[in-house]
Parts: sequence; structure tokens; C-alpha cells
Amino acid sequence: MVFIIEMLYELNIVSISFRIFLSMVCGGLIGLERTRRSRPAGFRTYMLVCLSSALVMMTNQYIYINFGGSDPARLGAQVISGIGFLGAGTIIVTSRSQVKGLTSAAGLWSSACLGLAIGTGFYYGAIIVAGAVFLIITLFKRVDIWLTSTNKMITVYTSFSSIEHFDKFISLCHKSDFKIQNIEITKDPSLREATVIAIILLESSKRFNHAEAIHMLSSSEGLIHIEEL
Repeated sequence: MVFIIEMLYELNIVSISFRIFLSMVCGGLIGLERTRRSRPAGFRTYMLVCLSSALVMMTNQYIYINFGGSDPARLGAQVISGIGFLGAGTIIVTSRSQVKGLTSAAGLWSSACLGLAIGTGFYYGAIIVAGAVFLIITLFKRVDIWLTSTNKMITVYTSFSSIEHFDKFISLCHKSDFKIQNIEITKDPSLREATVIAIILLESSKRFNHAEAIHMLSSSEGLIHIEEL
């Protein structure tokens, strides 16, 4: 048993196979949740990032052992900084000024770091962090939803049949004790010319239920559509 454990920390066919297998498992575990939510970077993407990062560290270790004089962390440092281009590709800003893909980008970076840890033989740390990351992107999402759905600020996407009805909506917000923090008014060319679209950031003096607030504001005259961003 001790002999097998020692082999896993050396660079040989057994440890290489184990590190490749473990990187695929850890990367796939994180990517599985993203695939279920139909995100651009999913199961295979995360697995490839983690596997490739592990290979980079094994290559660095091989160079260090066989050629000497090399910095054993040099290639790993390039992975950590270079993974940004892939993560940036998953972040998009929608036409409604919503930023999406941040969790996927962070997950990809985490997957790369897991691969580096596995590639260098830091198994315990990699396994524990892989489990922690999986919990964060699954169970902790419910906590995140609860916190954001009851905080003091809400951003709403609205459309009105005219600018006069938009003014009435702003008056209703003030009567409901909401403070207007920011307003972005645009026009959608695919809709009627008179339609006014506004993205509004509202703030209350205390925490409130966002679903109830949306229901209350939806009674405004001339309001075509309202949803929380």
C-alpha cells in the first residue's frame, strides 16, 4: 500500500494514468452542472481544460527531472494567466444589459487550477477543492438566489406604450418608496415606434420581496412588459 502511494507521487506510468483519470473526473464533475444548465462551456470543455492543465504540470515536472535547471512552476503560471481568453469567451452582455457567463468563466479557471494541482501530485487538495467547487455551483446557488431575490435593490426591464406612461411608472415607483438609482432608456426597432424601453435600477430603504414588487409595479397604466434582470 505504501509502495503504491509513493508511486503516485513520482512521475511514472501509474501516476501519469492516475493523474489523467483524476483530472477527467474532477473537471467533468464541475462541467456536468454547467451542461445541465445548457451553458456554452459544459462537461467536455471543463474536462479538457482540467486534463490539459494536468498534462502541462506533468510536462513541467518531466522537464525539471530530466533536464534540470528549469522552474517547476513556469508552465503552470502560463496556464493560470492564459486560461483567461477561454473564460472571457463565455462571458456575454445581452441586449438587455445582462452579464452572463461569469460562473462558467470562474469554473473554467477553477478547473484549470485543479488540473495543475493534480498534475503536480497534490491529490488531496485537488479532490477537496473539486468537491467544494461542485457544492458552490450547485447547492450554494439556492443561497445566492435567496439573497438576490430579497435584497434592497432591483433592476427591472420595462417597456411602455408611450413616454407619458413611462412617467406614470416613475411616479408609482416614488409612491412605493423606491429610489431611482439609474435609468437607461432605449428603443427597440423591432417594436412599434412609440414603444419606450427602460432599464431601471430601484432601491428601497429595507429588504423586500422582488416578486411581490414586480407584481405591484405591473399594475402601472400603459406598461407592456416588466421583468427583473
